[in-house]
Amino acid sequence: MSGAKGRKYEKKMKYQPTSVTFHTGDPGGSSSKNYNGAGAQQQERKYGGVQPQRDQPWTPSSGFKPYQEQSDYRDGQTSQGFPKYITATTFAQARAAEVKAMLKAVSNKNSNSQVFQALPKHMRRRAMSSNVKRIPRRLRAIAKRELEKASQQKKEQSKNKSRKARRRHGNLLLEFNRRQRKNLWLETHIWHAKRFHMVKKWGYCLGDKPTSKCYRACYRAMTKHCLLQDLSYYCCLELTGGENELLKALARLTNRETGLTFAAVGCLSGKRQGSLVIYKADKYPLEPLGPVTFLWKPKKMSEERQLWIWFHPALKQDLIPQLKTVCQCGEPVVQSIPLPEPSTVVSTVEEMPEPVSVGCKRKRKEGTPLEEITAKKFIRERTSPPLIPACWKSQTTGIVLRDLTLEILRYRLIGPLSHSVLSDALYPASLWKIFHSQDEKHCSWWPEYCNEDNLFLHERQQNLFQLLRGIASPAEISAGTVLGLVVDDPRLTLPRKRTKSMPDLSVLPDFEKVQQLTVEGITDEASPSPIWDQAVRDCVTRSKISEQELNRMKMEILVPGSRLDLGAKESKIPILLIHQSGKLTGQECLGWGSGWDILIPKGWGMAFWISLIYRGARAGGLQEGLKHSQHKGTAHFPNDFPDCAAGVRFSGEQEKELLDKYKRRPPSKRPNYIKHGSVAPFLCPWQQLVEEWEMILKTEDERGVSEEHRGALPAPESSGEEKSKGVKVKCADEEMKTSPGAADFSILRNRTVLKQVSAWCLPTSGKGKRANRSARFSRQQIPSGAALSISAPNPRCLVWTRLSLLKKGSPTSHALICIPDPGDIQMLCADLTFCGPQEPKHKDHFKKKIKELKKKKLAASPGASCKVQGIGSSELPSKLISGLWPEPLPSITSHCTRVTIGFVLRGDFSLTAGCGEALGLVSLAGLLHMLSQQASDRKGLVLVRNPASLQYRFARIMVEV
Repeated sequence: MSGAKGRKYEKKMKYQPTSVTFHTGDPGGSSSKNYNGAGAQQQERKYGGVQPQRDQPWTPSSGFKPYQEQSDYRDGQTSQGFPKYITATTFAQARAAEVKAMLKAVSNKNSNSQVFQALPKHMRRRAMSSNVKRIPRRLRAIAKRELEKASQQKKEQSKNKSRKARRRHGNLLLEFNRRQRKNLWLETHIWHAKRFHMVKKWGYCLGDKPTSKCYRACYRAMTKHCLLQDLSYYCCLELTGGENELLKALARLTNRETGLTFAAVGCLSGKRQGSLVIYKADKYPLEPLGPVTFLWKPKKMSEERQLWIWFHPALKQDLIPQLKTVCQCGEPVVQSIPLPEPSTVVSTVEEMPEPVSVGCKRKRKEGTPLEEITAKKFIRERTSPPLIPACWKSQTTGIVLRDLTLEILRYRLIGPLSHSVLSDALYPASLWKIFHSQDEKHCSWWPEYCNEDNLFLHERQQNLFQLLRGIASPAEISAGTVLGLVVDDPRLTLPRKRTKSMPDLSVLPDFEKVQQLTVEGITDEASPSPIWDQAVRDCVTRSKISEQELNRMKMEILVPGSRLDLGAKESKIPILLIHQSGKLTGQECLGWGSGWDILIPKGWGMAFWISLIYRGARAGGLQEGLKHSQHKGTAHFPNDFPDCAAGVRFSGEQEKELLDKYKRRPPSKRPNYIKHGSVAPFLCPWQQLVEEWEMILKTEDERGVSEEHRGALPAPESSGEEKSKGVKVKCADEEMKTSPGAADFSILRNRTVLKQVSAWCLPTSGKGKRANRSARFSRQQIPSGAALSISAPNPRCLVWTRLSLLKKGSPTSHALICIPDPGDIQMLCADLTFCGPQEPKHKDHFKKKIKELKKKKLAASPGASCKVQGIGSSELPSKLISGLWPEPLPSITSHCTRVTIGFVLRGDFSLTAGCGEALGLVSLAGLLHMLSQQASDRKGLVLVRNPASLQYRFARIMVEV
């Protein structure tokens, strides 16, 4: 048989049964005719060529007599043979019951799907969801009931469910305020939400990083043009009172050993902005709170002074109680907020109506005044909740403490052309002229301000602002310079298309004046600004013309594109320009990352933001700010402050996130940190590190070990025994438990000690020698006992360091900083391509224990699926996670073959230096011990190893002051 008929016959026979048995009445089955296919051969292979014996009578329910069931309990499977014969009637009855049950299960719809979704795929149509007549007749009754139920639910909802109703201005503002109950929004929130990944931190909803791939583009903006950041979430506190009382109170929070204080001459005059680290009252050098920046209002004839303190929102809950304590401000002051006019759409938080459902119409009832209707469209007047006080006053000292958070906006421009962007976006306000109009109330503060003295000040500030165009980079200006200015509405000079601001060489100012500005800086006379006055800020906020009205006026201009002249209605906005210094330490890339900060009254955030964006500034988020500080080599709060309360909270949150991410991956797809010798891959144990180094030096001092026998402390062998050459590294767990004050450490901020340690880190000869201001100490060897004399007063101190890898490699967070052995340095000198030693793989002692616990759990509850924590379950009392060390941790310093002195906080490949760089903290005692044992030409060499790697890499350690 061939051709189409043959293929048709083969296709038909393909679906025929492989074996059919007809019963002929012979009990032994000898006369039965078997047509066996592949099934017969499979039966012979299974039973070794011997057919199973027939036994047991047939059962009526099944309709056939089976072979004897032979169960193999070893594999838990059951095999069943072929029946002896089949009774057609009984077999059909059994199959009919099964078919009936199956049809009943199909017809009864227990899921949440619609009727048309239960049909076969070839019968489904999209129109069935709305048109019942397209559904088969047997299912139309069920579909009608579903539609009636859905329509009834829709009637219970709001009538206006359309998107058009939800997007109405009044309903939209009510919805936005409802969504800000837990996390406040900045004025640029909606702009960021369309372009950034948003995160909820510190009570705000902030932009973390752009959704586009722009890591290198943001770096180029910081290096060659301008990067823009919204720092309005930073908190601002205003202190008002006598100068002596303020300085006396604030002196308890600072110390001169750390640098400049609130009483610095340059900062006290209001000419420059200062920065420092605040401690708890009379607790220096322990219990630091965090870094702050401060700005004094320029001096006047009155004795009352005004001070602004800017700080991170994570520091607010710790700093305000301390300021209230030292200033003796315990009595809250109830502020009377002036109500705006009905024509302006400004209202207070206290006037906010009850939240209504989105989409619900707000019809005007008969007799309701128009003011109540317009008051529902509001701009937040006070940023803090109405029940929380925002002002405190001291009856003893007369100091008034006021919270100005979100009352003054702050934008930061980073890059060499940030002053060009400012010059193009901001125009100094024109002088006031007499307008014969009744609309002078819209800008009432500017005519009163324009007296003879203020006009002279305004002209001088305007000339200095124009001189900024002739400066090549903001790094040429002294750090912290403050310039006050009054500008026009930036929306009036907005270009039609986005441009990129560049220096205009054709209109450069006088070169001699520019050179004088860079040498002498901005004088004290140019620092004052009306933004210090609360009444002026409120007036500027309320007198802002809405976007709708401004666009309507632009449409009515006879010459499209020309500047709109608003006359007396035009707003004059007071601002402050504060210079931000770039990289000040080290020898390479000095001045990188400098720029300007702009302080703006609230309500004008988007007007200035769009104006700066249209001049070519690239927007950045929290991650870009973190990278900016990393490239500058400065600490970032709260990430790099583990001795502060806010830093401890941040470390705990980071550990939880990393641990959850680690446990989500199966054990075979994640690194085993126990085998890599990483004791703490998610949280740096700073307390245990400083305590162990304190005990090591204490043990050495007691035993009187000579200087030549101290050597670099060798690490224990891979077996875990804590041994060393000449010195036994003793784990001081027992002694640490007995010491009552063992839970304290701090970061060394004494500038005198830091300069000396920084000089000792410099090599005296060779290619790695670097020159700096403390080069006169670099040729000095560490005298005998000098390290002990410095570390004795600071036994539990950490030192902020910057690490630069000598060869390839990219350090990561929580990497180990270790002391190299003398053999490692010899191999580096002999072979310049030597990258570093390798850590031998450790043994995981907990892997077997986890398996035993899993077996015990299975034996205790058979049939239940047990999974150990780290593998899936967290109910075991042992708290073991596969691949991580459990508590308590072993010795930090002597756990690996190289002695550990610190950990990396942040690390990555640096585009500025062209190599791997990291920022970390090391133990002061361990660092001095290492420097005292290294040769003069090889000082400052350390080893860095990532937590998930066994490869050590050489790095140069630098303590920059």
